[in-house]
Amino acid sequence: MSKSSNDRQRLRLLSANIQAGSSTRRYSDYATRSWSHVLPAGNKRGALDTIARLAGEHDIVGLNESDPGSLRSGFTNQTHYLAQRGGFDYWSHQPNRRVGGVASSANGLLSKLEPLEVTDHPLPGRIGGRGVLLARFGDGDTGLLVAVAHLSLGSQSRASQLAFIAELLHAHPHAVLMGDFNCAADRPEMQRLFRETRLQPPACEVPTFPSWRPQRAIDHILASDGLVCAEAIALPAALSDHLALSMELHIPGEALRR
Repeated sequence: MSKSSNDRQRLRLLSANIQAGSSTRRYSDYATRSWSHVLPAGNKRGALDTIARLAGEHDIVGLNESDPGSLRSGFTNQTHYLAQRGGFDYWSHQPNRRVGGVASSANGLLSKLEPLEVTDHPLPGRIGGRGVLLARFGDGDTGLLVAVAHLSLGSQSRASQLAFIAELLHAHPHAVLMGDFNCAADRPEMQRLFRETRLQPPACEVPTFPSWRPQRAIDHILASDGLVCAEAIALPAALSDHLALSMELHIPGEALRR
């Protein structure tokens, strides 16, 4: 984090679906390497170290599919591990889904700034197990809000989830929503979010999936009109099936005032 002109703080943000440290390099790996999603095999620790180096170059990081400590991760809380390895003093996570009693998944937050408050909310949907993690960094009605979410595959469930998030962020001047949306920003269900909040559509599409041949822009960092953002860039998150998304934001000083 550094200061810029006009009492603005420059923050670097990263959104990354880390696939619990598993490796996927082609579509066939979903079948041939399916064991890596439920067993503590493969070089998951090495992948996490690579992700930690990338995360450490940022001020606030939102994680999706971070294992909170199940069999497949060797009972390692991956968000905590990344916080330690990446040099983050503050971290939080929101366990969401359990898979067959051997795997679990969470949203995670890593931060070099101390949040004033962190809350988590379950998201509606036809199938449970999705959530949004919400951190507040500035005091009062203008404080910076950062939300991390992983939305459903189905459009109807996404629509209800985005409506819920829109209520959380409604009219807030300094808000950020990031994560794996499982859809492009121009999808019909996204329009309610843009109508009912001050979040702005991305200036350009940045494909993040699949990581080995990115064609779909389904990971996003959306910022409200009270923030100034630079162009987002996609970066490898070790061998996850998603690329990570990095963006620089210029935050008004009032949004971080305590």
